[in-house]
Amino acid sequence: MNKNNNKYIFIFSSIMVIIVAVLLSLAAIGLGPLQNKNIRIEKMQNILGSVGVESSATDAEKLFDEYIPTQVVLNVKGESVKGEVAAFDIDLKKELDKVRTGNADKQLFPLFVCDKENKKFYIIPVRGKGLWGPIWGYISLEEDMNTIYGVSFGHKGETPGLGAEIETEKFRQEFVGKKILDENGKFVSVKVIKGKVDPDNPHGVDAISGATVTSTGVSEMIERTLKNYIPYFESAMKERKVAME
Repeated sequence: MNKNNNKYIFIFSSIMVIIVAVLLSLAAIGLGPLQNKNIRIEKMQNILGSVGVESSATDAEKLFDEYIPTQVVLNVKGESVKGEVAAFDIDLKKELDKVRTGNADKQLFPLFVCDKENKKFYIIPVRGKGLWGPIWGYISLEEDMNTIYGVSFGHKGETPGLGAEIETEKFRQEFVGKKILDENGKFVSVKVIKGKVDPDNPHGVDAISGATVTSTGVSEMIERTLKNYIPYFESAMKERKVAME
C-alpha cells in the first residue's frame, strides 16, 4: 500500500487512535482502585484536620479509626438511621441536590464523632459554591454542639491569593471559638463578613480581602449545611440534660 495515500494515512491514524484509547481505558481500569483509595484517604485527612489531628497518606486510615470510632447517618428529622448507607460513603453534593429535584425529604446527612483527649467532637461536612467552582470542608463542634473547635476547607479553582485563602491556617483560625447558636439557643450560623469584624462577635469572621464571592459562598455553605443537623443536636442536648437530672 502506498504510504503517501490518503487511505493509508486514514487507516493508520484510526488504528493508532483505537490502540491509544484501549491503553488509556485499561490504565483507567487498573488505576481505579488506587485512585478511589487515595480519595478516601484524603477525605480522612480532611476530617481529621478539622479536629487538629495531623495525618499523612500512610497513617490516615489508622488515625481515622483511632479518633473517629462513631459515624452516624441522619435523616431530615435529625433521627439516626441504619442500614441504608455508611456515613463515610454519603455524597453530600447529591444529598443537597435532592432539594432541587424535589426529594428533600429523602436527604441523608453524615456525622462523624471524634474522641480526643477524653472529649467528644462532632464533625460535619459542608459544601457550597465559590467563584470558579465548588468549595467544601469540615466543621468540628465541641461537646456543647455549639462552639466551633476547628475547620478544614478545600476548593476547586479558586484564585491563588484570593479565594484560595480559605485553605490557609490564618483563615481557618478565624472560626475557632465561634458559636452557631445565639444566647437563646437559636441557630444563627457563622457569617463571613466583609470589613473588620468585632472580636467580641461570636458569629462573625473576617472575609477574605478581594474574594467577596468566595467569602459569601463560605457563609452560605455553612448555614445551608449546618441547619440540617440542628434537630439532631437539639434532641441530643435534651437527652443529655435529662440524663444529668
